[in-house]
Amino acid sequence: MNKIIGINGGTFDPIHFGHLRPALEVLMSLGLDEVKFVPSYHPVHREKPVVSALHRCEMVKLAIQRQPMFTLDTTEVDRQGASYMVDTLASLKQQNVDATLVLMMGTDAFANFHQWHQWQEILQIVNIVVMKRPSCQKDYSDASMQILNNHRVTQLSAVFGQIIELSVTQLDLSATALRGFLQKNEAVDYLMPASVVKYIKQYNLYRE
Repeated sequence: MNKIIGINGGTFDPIHFGHLRPALEVLMSLGLDEVKFVPSYHPVHREKPVVSALHRCEMVKLAIQRQPMFTLDTTEVDRQGASYMVDTLASLKQQNVDATLVLMMGTDAFANFHQWHQWQEILQIVNIVVMKRPSCQKDYSDASMQILNNHRVTQLSAVFGQIIELSVTQLDLSATALRGFLQKNEAVDYLMPASVVKYIKQYNLYRE
């Protein structure tokens, strides 16, 4: 049976439990063999990350060190330039020819999926799992809803181009809010791994 790899991209600026717990639930629910955390170098759909790619990769490495099926993948950071997911997935597929790739995204990201660069090409490389959080009130656009209806399944197979929705535990956290806490020197304990908190303090990140 082919290996099934989850692809969890993001700026991770910083990584927190709102990234980690849903990824673990997807891993368990879909029987994934691995989840690759892929920090973006220069995201095209959002603001430039506050701290460097090196710091963000180190924080991811610390955050996932106790979960052996979570791995750091530096494909986008190594490539540099604009981080287009279609290019990243094509590269990861070349590196994992016999694996089935599953792109993980939240409902807010999927609502704009039809605006992603070469989104049709993405569906020719991977399957997609849309992680539904109970607190998310953002509705799908008509375009994204049509994509979902055309590709929705209730159980993934090795055939690419399938989309499955999966409910995950509500963790109403955002990196933006955490950066605000850190800038004000407020406690962020129990919102992210202690190892990440220690790293942020060690390098005095997010203080400006």
